Amino acid sequence: MTILALGVNHKTASVDIRERVAFQPEHLELALKSLVQQGRVSETVIVSTCNRTELYCHADASEMDAIVDWLATFHAVPTEELRKYVYHHADSAAVEHLMAVAAGLDSLVLGEPQILGQVKQAFQNARDAGTVGTVFERLFQSTFAAAKVIRTETNVGQNAVSVAYAAVNLAKHIFTNLEKTQVLLVGAGETAELAARHLREQGVKTLRVANRTVARAEELTRHVGGEAYALSSLPELLPQSDIVISSTASPVPIIGKGLVESAIRKRKHKPMLLVDLAVPRDVEEQVSELDDIYLYTVDDLQSIVSRNMEQRQQAAAEARDIIAQYVVDFNAWMESLNSVDLLRQYRQQNNEVAEQLKERALVALQAGKDPQQVVQELTQRLTNTLMHKPTRAIQEAGKQKDLAALAAYQKLLNETAQD
Repeated sequence: MTILALGVNHKTASVDIRERVAFQPEHLELALKSLVQQGRVSETVIVSTCNRTELYCHADASEMDAIVDWLATFHAVPTEELRKYVYHHADSAAVEHLMAVAAGLDSLVLGEPQILGQVKQAFQNARDAGTVGTVFERLFQSTFAAAKVIRTETNVGQNAVSVAYAAVNLAKHIFTNLEKTQVLLVGAGETAELAARHLREQGVKTLRVANRTVARAEELTRHVGGEAYALSSLPELLPQSDIVISSTASPVPIIGKGLVESAIRKRKHKPMLLVDLAVPRDVEEQVSELDDIYLYTVDDLQSIVSRNMEQRQQAAAEARDIIAQYVVDFNAWMESLNSVDLLRQYRQQNNEVAEQLKERALVALQAGKDPQQVVQELTQRLTNTLMHKPTRAIQEAGKQKDLAALAAYQKLLNETAQD
C-alpha cells in the first residue's frame, strides 16, 4: 500500500466543477466512512475548500481509478467528465503535494496562511470519523511540522501579494494600531470584500461601506460586519474616516479635491489615508497636493506587490527544499514500518511453529518415547518446517530469473553464515 492524492483545484477546474465536487460539512463524515467501508482504502482524509477538493488515501496504487469513480458517484457527476479535471499523485509525489498544499505553495495566492488551518481541520474531521490510522497520523503530523518550519524559516507568507492586502499593510505602517481607526470602503466588490476581511483580521472595529447600490453594500456588511451607506453619503462619511479604500467601477473620479479638502478641515487636519484601487481612478490626482493627506494609487501598490511576489517565489524555492527533506524522513519511516511489520509477522509464524512442535514433543515424552529420539525428531521437523517456505521462494526466484531476489537471498545467507 502507498499514499495516493487526487482531486481538482483552481488550476485544473472551473468554479462550476469545483462546486459540484465540493463536500458540504454535514456530508463529510458520511463520505469519509463510505470511502473506507468500500474496502479500497484503509485510511483517508478529504480536504474540501472553495479552491480545491482533494482526497488523500492509504491504498494500493491500483485503486486510483476506483477512487475517482467513487468521487464521481458520490457527487453524481459523470465519471468521464470528472476525469478531465482530476490530477493524481502517488508515493513520494503525493506526500510532497500534501506538504506543498499545507504550506500554501499550491494556493491561488502563493503562501496564503488559511489553507494550513483548513488542512488541519480536514485531518481532525477524518480523525473524528475514524478514518485516520498509524500511517496518516504520522503523515499529517509531519506535514504540519514542515509547514511550521516553512512559516518560521522562510518569507513565503510574509509579504503582501494582493493590492487589497498591500493597502491594509500600508495602513498599518501609517497608523501603527488599526484597532482604533475608522475605515470607509467605497465600493462593495470583490476587492472591497478582501480588504474588509484583512482589516477585520487586524482588529478594525469601525467599518463603513458606501456603494452606488446600497443593497450590495448591505450584502457585504452581512459577511464582514459594519454599516452600509449610499455614495451620496460621502460628504458626511469622509470627515469621520481615518482610512478610505476605494475600488468602484466608476468611469470618472467620485472623490474630488474639494470634497477631501472639506473633510480635512472638519477633521481639524488630522491625517487621512486614501488608497485608490480603482482603474480608472476614483480619487482625483490633485488630492495628493493637500496637506495631511496620504494618497496611494493601485500603481503604487502594484509595484509593491510585484516585488513581494518575487520575494515569495524565492522563498518558495527554499520551502521546497524543506519539504524534500520531510518527504525523505517520512519515506524512511514508512520503510521501517514495513520492515517492523514483516519481522513481527515472521517471528509470530516461527513462534507458532515452534510451539506446535514443542507440544508434540512433550506429548511423545509423556508417552514414554526415547528422549533422544524425540529431540532428534523435533530438530528435524523444526528445520524442515522453517526451511520450507524460503526453499520454495528461492526455487521460484530461480524459475522466474528474478536476479534481485536471488541476490537478496544470497546476501541473507552470507550474513547468516558469518553470524
